[in-house]
Amino acid sequence: MRHEKATRLLELARLLASSAEGLTLDEMAQAMGVGRRTAERMRDAVRDAFPQMDEIDDPPTKRFKIPSGLDGIFQAPTADEFAALHAAAEQFRAMGATGRSAALLNLEQKVLSAMRAGVRRKLAPDLEALLEAEAISIHAGPRPFEDESVLGAIRDAIKSLRRLRFKYQGGSTPGRVREITPFGVLFGRSNYLVGAEGNSKEPRTWRLDRVADLEVTETFGAKPEDFTLQAFVERSFGIYQDEVEEVRLRILPHGAEEAMGWRFHPTQRLEPLADGGVLATFHAGGMRELAWHLFTWGDKVEILGPERLKQMMRDELAVALAAHGAPC
Repeated sequence: MRHEKATRLLELARLLASSAEGLTLDEMAQAMGVGRRTAERMRDAVRDAFPQMDEIDDPPTKRFKIPSGLDGIFQAPTADEFAALHAAAEQFRAMGATGRSAALLNLEQKVLSAMRAGVRRKLAPDLEALLEAEAISIHAGPRPFEDESVLGAIRDAIKSLRRLRFKYQGGSTPGRVREITPFGVLFGRSNYLVGAEGNSKEPRTWRLDRVADLEVTETFGAKPEDFTLQAFVERSFGIYQDEVEEVRLRILPHGAEEAMGWRFHPTQRLEPLADGGVLATFHAGGMRELAWHLFTWGDKVEILGPERLKQMMRDELAVALAAHGAPC
């Protein structure tokens, strides 16, 4: 029965989209073989699904039609979609990613300007209500460096398969000029260029806020065919790349419910234990960042392996104790 109703509504939508002058309620009722009240309900349901429906005064009645024909029926954005786009732009802005925020807001304006005035008016109340009712919670942390000229140069180099040259103020030799084949960009608490230096194919990371005098060279440079940015990200718990090891964490029973809904790493496996706890296992590098994260779990987690992670945790605890003093 539900499928039959959906089919009937789509049939009415096709009629409204194919009619040049539109249909009155009585004409809808006659075409669909239903009463006027049923035709009203069907019209309202179609209008909810297709907000681009036009209402045309034709005294003493009104006519309704869906403009742009069948091709435009499913292409009009909804208030929910605009709200999601606007929320993403606001999240970028709050993070300090002004370039990406501006790009999304420009896209929003382009889509709105391409829509008919009547459709925009119908969307406006719902969109305003959603924007007032939803907000983004931004976690404390550094604002990422995001310079459009830097990102633009990196994108140009990637698209044209050319290398980048810049002076890097980080690393063991600050100020040294590097020539890098760009593989991609990682966005996060800090933004990083991923690429290989010189003739190497091994990917490394460079913080964009430490890049100076960036230029796109004429030298050919392309990432290896088997390289994917996602696979590179999954090699580490965070940004820092080091030896990939199997991580085994025992989440105690009083943290088990939280752990079952937690995403430690894309390669993770979560296994309930007989005592009510959870065993989390995954393969990653970046033990220092993982140790920092595990501080947030307090007494809910026990590190089973690797030993390097245990030692990293002990070292970080020792640093914290030294900074804040031993308890009396």
